[in-house]
Amino acid sequence: MKKVTSIKELELIANDLRQQLIKMLTTAGSGHSAGPLDLADCLAALYFNILKHRPDQPGWQGRDRLIFSAGHNVPIRYVALAEVGYFPKSELKKLRRLGSKLQGHPSLHDLPAMETSTGPLGQGLSVAVGMALAARLDKQSWQTYVITGDGELDEGQCWEAFMLAAKEKLNNLTVFVDRNNIQIDGRTEDVMPLDSLIEKFRAFNWNVINIDGHNIEAIIDAVNLAKAVQERPSVILLNTIPGKGVGFMENKYEWHGKPPSAKEAKKALRDLRTLEGRLENSDLE
Repeated sequence: MKKVTSIKELELIANDLRQQLIKMLTTAGSGHSAGPLDLADCLAALYFNILKHRPDQPGWQGRDRLIFSAGHNVPIRYVALAEVGYFPKSELKKLRRLGSKLQGHPSLHDLPAMETSTGPLGQGLSVAVGMALAARLDKQSWQTYVITGDGELDEGQCWEAFMLAAKEKLNNLTVFVDRNNIQIDGRTEDVMPLDSLIEKFRAFNWNVINIDGHNIEAIIDAVNLAKAVQERPSVILLNTIPGKGVGFMENKYEWHGKPPSAKEAKKALRDLRTLEGRLENSDLE
């Protein structure tokens, strides 16, 4: 598909993805808010600029693979897929319904564009390592990308996958870590301290790129830097604000796994449509 190269346009797309996310979660009455909101910038960059993909051919062999290892954050991916044309936006109203393609966690059987089913934390990373190895063995040029959460890194299986990827020098593998510092029951550094992730990944022989996860230009630049590295896999640490764009959700772990009420959704949409009060005379309906 044609790339969007304007950073301003990509920022507007990310804001629109956040608004659609709030509406979808409110309609469902279930789902995760904080992580999906903070990943909107990354998803806008991926689907509208970075990834090689064809919405009209989800199974195209030459596509880049994207794995949501932290599967609970998938609502923002659903919104991005609908926005870019994989399925009608009307499907977003069916999130988490019985028989829906849009389950609470990615389901390959219901929606092939998911690449694999995830949910149990840590497993998506291992699948991605296998995909990257397969691409090398088959002499394919497509890239494998993974989005994981920092709370997911409490899982030992993640670090086994990181070790294998480094051993095999999988330069066709790039992992995004959503470093929002929260997980389901508190702050990551209170539950199981992770810092310093930069030093940890360097010790595991990964190429480490540490950026502002809400700076779309930095995200695109980081991916290009990762592609230039020949001997190691790359990890991009996205320093993000959970609940980004919605004032009453930001930096609150309580919003990890719950949707807004109708009243809260109205306030959230007002925040997003006015950039938390920085714009005037916006259409708030």
